[in-house]
Amino acid sequence: MAYGAGHAVRKHGIAALGVIVMLPGLAAAETVTIAALGDSLTQGYGLPQEEGFVPQLQAWLTDQGADVVVQNAGVSGDTTRGGLARVDWTLTGDVDAMIVALGGNDLLRGIDPASSRENLDGILAAAEAKGVETMLVGLSAPGNYGPEFKADFDAMYAELAQSYDALLATNFLGPIQAAVDEGATMGDLMQSDGIHPSAQGVALMVQALGPQVLDLIERARAD
Repeated sequence: MAYGAGHAVRKHGIAALGVIVMLPGLAAAETVTIAALGDSLTQGYGLPQEEGFVPQLQAWLTDQGADVVVQNAGVSGDTTRGGLARVDWTLTGDVDAMIVALGGNDLLRGIDPASSRENLDGILAAAEAKGVETMLVGLSAPGNYGPEFKADFDAMYAELAQSYDALLATNFLGPIQAAVDEGATMGDLMQSDGIHPSAQGVALMVQALGPQVLDLIERARAD
């Protein structure tokens, strides 16, 4: 009987060890949840719901075989200050990673880049405090505010990404401008307001950002 009991203990111990060994593999297979914190470019302003940035990104990632859910935390008209104000309730317990795509409305309002930088810093700090991996998506400032404004605004994204070890996409709308430079028609890629992309323009943005979002997913899984 003593042998049988010992054998049972060893058998159960091996079984338990098997569960422990399997756990990391099971964790790696869990769905990654990404919150996309942004403004109208993220929210999908002027487009049917399924043609906005988040649904198109979700579809692209799913086509790549990624087990991921992308949450739309885009609010039309939001500034970096608005994003900072709502980042804590955006970072719910199920969020594993966050895409931060803010700054366009700061540009439209001519807000001091120092203020925009401080707000983005606060957003990234909040994510870091919760162990959430981040991807920072920048924009390129126009020249009408002067060279100093443009230099400060454009530089803040790269500098903050480096400071927080975040992934960086330098220009959210860059793929559209690149396509126009190669002969595409701006009217096909942008809505009539000249500010928001068309569904076709969003597709170009998603294709450009998608590989980096896959990297973001891998970072989240590794945590």
